[in-house]
Amino acid sequence: MNTGDIYTANLSAEQREIREAIFQLCTRFDADYWLEKDRAGGFPGDFHMALAEAGWLGICIPQAYGGSGLGIADAAVMMQAVVETGAGFSGGSAVHMNIFGLNPVVVFGTEEQKHRMLPPLIAGKHRTCFVVTEPNTGLNTTQLKTRAVRDGDHYVVNGQKTFISTAQVAEKMLLLARTTPLEQVKNKTEGLTLFYTDFDRSRIEVREIEKMGRKAVDTNQLFIDNLRIPVEDRIGEEGKGFHYILHGMNAERILAAAETVGLGRAALKRAAQYANERIVFDRPIGKNQGVQHPLAERWMHLEAANLMVMQAAAKFDRGENCGVEANAAKYLGAAACWNACETAVLTHGGYGYAKEYHVERYLREAMIARIAPVSEQMIFCFVAEKVLGLPKSY
Repeated sequence: MNTGDIYTANLSAEQREIREAIFQLCTRFDADYWLEKDRAGGFPGDFHMALAEAGWLGICIPQAYGGSGLGIADAAVMMQAVVETGAGFSGGSAVHMNIFGLNPVVVFGTEEQKHRMLPPLIAGKHRTCFVVTEPNTGLNTTQLKTRAVRDGDHYVVNGQKTFISTAQVAEKMLLLARTTPLEQVKNKTEGLTLFYTDFDRSRIEVREIEKMGRKAVDTNQLFIDNLRIPVEDRIGEEGKGFHYILHGMNAERILAAAETVGLGRAALKRAAQYANERIVFDRPIGKNQGVQHPLAERWMHLEAANLMVMQAAAKFDRGENCGVEANAAKYLGAAACWNACETAVLTHGGYGYAKEYHVERYLREAMIARIAPVSEQMIFCFVAEKVLGLPKSY
């Protein structure tokens, strides 16, 4: 599948170098490595550390704190390449949080906090998790129930969180908790406070959620019981946490969308290779238009989605409002990825159902992007309101 020039034509010289370097690094972690991780589970610590040692975990963090100081567009190229190598979302999710997650610290943290919190993350010494979602609130973040009560120079936190990735291995967490009861705030977006602090396992019970795919990156329920957080681990002002995490959400959607394109490309590459090699009725199945046309269509949809990804990333890096583009990119990428992975399985016929051909793993992972980090329906509502001027429906 000769797509190298097509995939790099619109990239800058620096972005081409990023893509090439990631592909070279990932040769050490081939499809069989990820197949074994999918079977046995266990966080890919060697992969995570390889990226850390090469300096990739700080791609978006300012140089003053040990990062590269590059933009979200560059990070999107990087994360897309990680997934496209065949690592899939297992590889992408292992480092995804490092790339965008501490944006609130970069933007709103004190100098002391930035120098204390960011270098260990870049070096791979600290792994972190994003502790926001709760069992009974879903995407309605303003309704969070986990409480953080000020007690002298600490906050005492109690509550439950769910769908928290990498909590089995994390040393740190970015936690959003309510410091003022909802009934006491004038605006529902107020009263939530953001912390970046130690993941204290003596006060946090972690229960893993068995799931459909991406076994290498754990997903968990958390039960927090009288966790004490020092005041110096609070990011920004008390009660302003909801506004702070919004600064990372568009970046997260852009990176997630870039990763979906990478996964779809990985699936199509395997499908095209199989279609060229599989002989049925004395001819390669790829010679049949019934096989060719769906693959060609899936490729076009992926690349169209990628244009929206890069448009959103460019606007983000220019400091422009990119909420519509970021959400649209996430939706378009997830849909194109799912269809590409499904077609890759069907192209393989019965072998598509066999784990050794990898595409069934890609299909299982592709479902993640249709659900998280925001649902398709919420994106429709957002675009309808912000672009079409229709009444807010939620």
